[in-house]
Amino acid sequence: MSGARAPIDVAVGVLVRADGAVLFGQRLAGKPYAGWWEFPGGKLEAGETVTQALARELHEELGIAIDGSSRWVVREHVYPHAHVRLHFHRIESWRHEVRPREGQALRWLRPDAIDAAPLLPAAIQVVGWLRLAPLHAISSASELGGARFLDALDARLAAGLRMLQLREPGMPEQRFDALFRAVRDRCERHGARLMVNSVHPASYWLAAGGVHLRAVDLMRCESRPPLRWVGASCHDEAELAHACAIGADYALLGPVLPTASHPGAEGIGWQRFEQIAAPASIPVYALGGLGPADATRARRAGAHGVAFKRAIEIDHE
Repeated sequence: MSGARAPIDVAVGVLVRADGAVLFGQRLAGKPYAGWWEFPGGKLEAGETVTQALARELHEELGIAIDGSSRWVVREHVYPHAHVRLHFHRIESWRHEVRPREGQALRWLRPDAIDAAPLLPAAIQVVGWLRLAPLHAISSASELGGARFLDALDARLAAGLRMLQLREPGMPEQRFDALFRAVRDRCERHGARLMVNSVHPASYWLAAGGVHLRAVDLMRCESRPPLRWVGASCHDEAELAHACAIGADYALLGPVLPTASHPGAEGIGWQRFEQIAAPASIPVYALGGLGPADATRARRAGAHGVAFKRAIEIDHE
């Protein structure tokens, strides 16, 4: 007989304050990993949904009533004392003041300055997800022209864009090299993350510190590329499952809605997006026919945020 334990389902609430700070709580004496920091939540009781368990646990632990939560990521972790399946939900609205009803220490920390230590092992990965920008822009220099695209990018970066995928298939090598250098300089000045699509040579992935894998390249990967950041484009369950299996940091899934680049082709729609993304163990962006204005709708479907290309062009035409 196998000694493997069935996972225990746990609802985990990632409370995000208006200023972007996230709530951590310290585990009490007498519990495994006492003194370690974690996100609030707890085990599902018989017959409970994740949402119901979150509402109960956060009222018991923090005295708040949540106004709703959005599914984010589902991830399993095996501790010496338990095998848990963690259902992470993001919570951005609640009633009543957060207070430590069980006597636990609490800290609000910004994602770029999380210094609570030690962190519960299952919480460490979440810190990286919290640092993923909610908007993932995709370059459009071939359509706009290099100078016009850079002007549009300058405006986006000044307005707060912090993640860009450089994807220019078919662009001549010399022109792409000049574009890459100009884009990298701008991203570095603004503290934005630059990802290079795998259609381009690996030397650019290394120079940027991140690669975004096309679906065809993703499915050829037997392991994660040795880079700080790895993303992947996915269109179905098999591709998304493989992105999770190799340890990608995030995935783009779509197209959700019809796109200008594929006139007449239907998207998968929000319901199908939610079905595919629901079991993912990494954050998933919604892609296709979307822009920044769709971020709230995307979060309701379990997306980390939205990825877009045409939105840069539309805002500056």
